[in-house]
Amino acid sequence: MSAPTAVDKATGVFSPGRAQIPQRTLRTDRWWMPPLLTNLGLGAFLLYGFIRALMQKWYYVEDYQYLTPFYSPCVSRGCIPEASHFGQYLPDVWWLPYAAFSLPFLLLFRVTCYYYRRAYYRSVWQSPPACAVAEPHSRYTGETRLPLIVQNSHRYFFYVALIISVINTYDAIVPLRHGLGLGNLILIGNVILLWTYTLSCHSCRHVTGGRLKHFSKHPVRYWLWTQVSKINTRHMQWAWITLGTLVLTDFYIMAVSAGWISDLRFIG
Repeated sequence: MSAPTAVDKATGVFSPGRAQIPQRTLRTDRWWMPPLLTNLGLGAFLLYGFIRALMQKWYYVEDYQYLTPFYSPCVSRGCIPEASHFGQYLPDVWWLPYAAFSLPFLLLFRVTCYYYRRAYYRSVWQSPPACAVAEPHSRYTGETRLPLIVQNSHRYFFYVALIISVINTYDAIVPLRHGLGLGNLILIGNVILLWTYTLSCHSCRHVTGGRLKHFSKHPVRYWLWTQVSKINTRHMQWAWITLGTLVLTDFYIMAVSAGWISDLRFIG
């Protein structure tokens, strides 16, 4: 028997076990639409967030102490002093976001999120782009090499996200001292949804119920695990909803801070 050739050793779409057809797929529906919409959605959010993070203005409403989550905590020396609840440590340069301590960790928390992995693996990396559609890669190494091996650090970014969620909660509570307005409702609604997304994380589900052999011996952790499991089933929806509420919250505070609109007040 002759030695196996290079073709015999091929993997992925070039594997000899795959049906040899010239078409990439036999699907006739618009299978490319979900990956396209995912690309557009993620791309729009990243573009908006990048621009807003570097604008370094219109992030704080002094009259009501509204602080956008895109600038929280505001720790640059260029921050408005009233918006710097946790001090000012970073130099004031145009290329460094005022919330440089939090934004990188929040981005890494989202990038390594189990749902977002699936989303951009299919849309950006096309691995695979859709069911019954061959991916363009000849090899599959999973998350065992750089850069995808970084995905395994998601659990650590989850702990940082918890701390930042506490800070966002503080930012939503402080303005209530001045009464109640539409901005308060938007900030509170946003932070509730952010907590829901963070706690519905798969890492949180593992923290509450992982490594337990007998749930009956750990009733508290079992109860926590069941509650996290309930919201975990809609982790994808929370992931997209919170992208929308983050943009809405930031844009509203920017509009009020810039003087484009006035905050609708109910009390105070």
